[in-house]
Amino acid sequence: MQRLRIQVEGTVQGVGFRPFVYRIAVRHGLSGYVRNLGEAGVEIEVEGPPSALDQFLAALREEKPPLAEIERINIQKLAPSGERTFRILPSRDSGEGSGLIPPDTATCPHCLRDILDPNSRFHGYWATSCTDCGPRFTVVEALPYDRPRTAFRDFPLCPECERDYKDPLDRRYHAQTIACPACGPKLSFVREGREIPGDPILLALEALREGRILAIKGLGGTHLACEATREEVVAELRRRLGRPAQPFALMAREDQIPLFAEPNEEEWKLLRSPRRPIVVLLHKPGYLAPSVAPGLHTVGVMLPYSGLHHLLLRGLPFPLVMTSANFPGRPMLIENVRILEELASVADAFLLHNRRIVARCDDSVVRMGPTGPVFLRRSRGWVPEPIPLDLGEEPLLALGGDLNVTFALYARGKIFLSQHIGNTEELETLEFLREALDHFLRLLGLSLPRKIACDLHPAFPTRRLAEELGEAIPVQHHVAHVAGLAGEHRVQELVGIAMDGYGYGVDGTAWGGEVILWRRGEFKRVGHLRPVPMPGGDLAALRPGRMAASLLFAAGLPPEESGLPKEELQLVLAQIERGVNAPLATSAGRFLDAVAAWLGICKERTYEGEPAMKLEAFAAKGRALPLEPPLVPSGGGLVVDTVALFRELWKLRKKGARPEDLAATAQAALARGLARIAVGAAQEAGIPRVGITGGAAVNFALSQTVREEVERAGLRFLAHRRVPPGDGGLSFGQLLQASWLLGQARY
Repeated sequence: MQRLRIQVEGTVQGVGFRPFVYRIAVRHGLSGYVRNLGEAGVEIEVEGPPSALDQFLAALREEKPPLAEIERINIQKLAPSGERTFRILPSRDSGEGSGLIPPDTATCPHCLRDILDPNSRFHGYWATSCTDCGPRFTVVEALPYDRPRTAFRDFPLCPECERDYKDPLDRRYHAQTIACPACGPKLSFVREGREIPGDPILLALEALREGRILAIKGLGGTHLACEATREEVVAELRRRLGRPAQPFALMAREDQIPLFAEPNEEEWKLLRSPRRPIVVLLHKPGYLAPSVAPGLHTVGVMLPYSGLHHLLLRGLPFPLVMTSANFPGRPMLIENVRILEELASVADAFLLHNRRIVARCDDSVVRMGPTGPVFLRRSRGWVPEPIPLDLGEEPLLALGGDLNVTFALYARGKIFLSQHIGNTEELETLEFLREALDHFLRLLGLSLPRKIACDLHPAFPTRRLAEELGEAIPVQHHVAHVAGLAGEHRVQELVGIAMDGYGYGVDGTAWGGEVILWRRGEFKRVGHLRPVPMPGGDLAALRPGRMAASLLFAAGLPPEESGLPKEELQLVLAQIERGVNAPLATSAGRFLDAVAAWLGICKERTYEGEPAMKLEAFAAKGRALPLEPPLVPSGGGLVVDTVALFRELWKLRKKGARPEDLAATAQAALARGLARIAVGAAQEAGIPRVGITGGAAVNFALSQTVREEVERAGLRFLAHRRVPPGDGGLSFGQLLQASWLLGQARY
């Protein structure tokens, strides 16, 4: 007989790992115990014949529960004790380690079957889950992961749930989120400030069929929902929210999606995965209300991911708009009192529940790129799942930029990227960042790191916060993007193309269309777009016609073609000529904005990225005309002369080129120009790879054009797969760059 002590590290709490260990131990006739060790994972002691122990270890690795992720198994031989049974012991805290909480996942097929089975005690109950599914991150307060440390401590188990909870052979054994109609969270339907008697789900279905706008409290926040096929209903939601054009996400059943989109095999796989992200699909016009995604050729859709969603969607003949219930730049609402108060002017009725949301977590958004799925937002379904990467012994923190903020926390060989935080120029969102950071530190058993990476911009609230909390390490915006791309692919050198909106440059100017040669934290700007005045500063991002006027004026062309009103145009020209409030910018985003305004596609930005997104949709209806990108030497590198490029586009328009073709040509020429600079720099430096990053890297046409140029030159093309290429992944890159600057990185 032999006895082994086995410590398993990884995502092994809250995923049914202990009952799984119990079952395979009993199956192989072994004695001993299993228990949670807080942050240190799971501890197992097993005793039996050597052959049975070998079979147990093989099963441990090969048959793990669907949500479990084993990162490391440490084995120690002990003296046999003569123990006769195998037990599941209570959890024990154990200092430093690597216990991880899994993300929230969609209701599993077994639980869905229970919800729909008239003979099940869970029939029609919206909040049932088991060890294979349901909320985790949004309900956990601390480790070890036990019910008293979750939001479910407010709901004592009924005798039947307690029986399931204590049965090691039941799939709900130690499922900390177990609940049923007798003992679990309850729904309520509120209208005009009072709770309406009756079945809340039936009342909600009736309201949605009547064309009402509903606020629905979910796993990690609140959604606003309404019928997605009635234009007057969707338009009214836009009016009340003050979102004139920002695309709304949808929730639909599988049988409804082919009515408005044609997902390919990979997109169906993403839609059906337990992570259940919003997937951006090519849109088929004619079925949805035009106001769902005005001016775009894509629509974001997700399948139901909670019991509540399944019960609602089964009762409706139409898909739902399902958009986050927050005002622009602010965090989602999670408390019933505030939901009722702050959405009183938006929602006609409220479908609420009485379970606390411990951690806000917005929906993730994914789009297929040329090399696979690309995150537009990485949040529910992935957070707090870490990205393994060795950045040394000392913990580090990075706080991102100012828009689409996430933070990144490094400890013990893992990077934890936070859920979507938002726009930290809003005080409430900055407070949410602090709350979310405290929550992560508590879950990981960490103190606040002393060294904190942040953006180079001196006025960003996140930089001020870094300086307040510890030793700030400012990192240039686009260098962070490139460093993050390199880290994601575990390479130590890369020529990166950062196609972005705005970033504070090391020379104090506005960067945004950059080619950066990066080696182990050292970088060189080897190319960029031609700097052009940005009249009105930040106002030029909101009024894209200002950038069109700037480029037209610089090209010696009629600035009246910018589409700006006469008085505004006169002011813009005066700013440019006098150099007053017209900082120079190399921004790719501002160039795309200018083309969108000049072609009459978008004259005012009402949400982040709107002009470029509408330009991409418009360009998808055209084809790129042959146009060589004008490259000129400047400061030891090469520059894409966007002024000369704009002049060539203007000439093509005068010759009768279709606006759709001009849009496609502008995108292609911009991407090809930056790609050729990057390829040349990579070949000269002996670097075999070129990658694309930054907010505009989610544009399929731009990424595909860069990929073609890179691969034509025999180099390897890199794109983001694990973190968003935009500012949602900026903190990850800041962390990587800081680790190299500190001499810590070891990958």
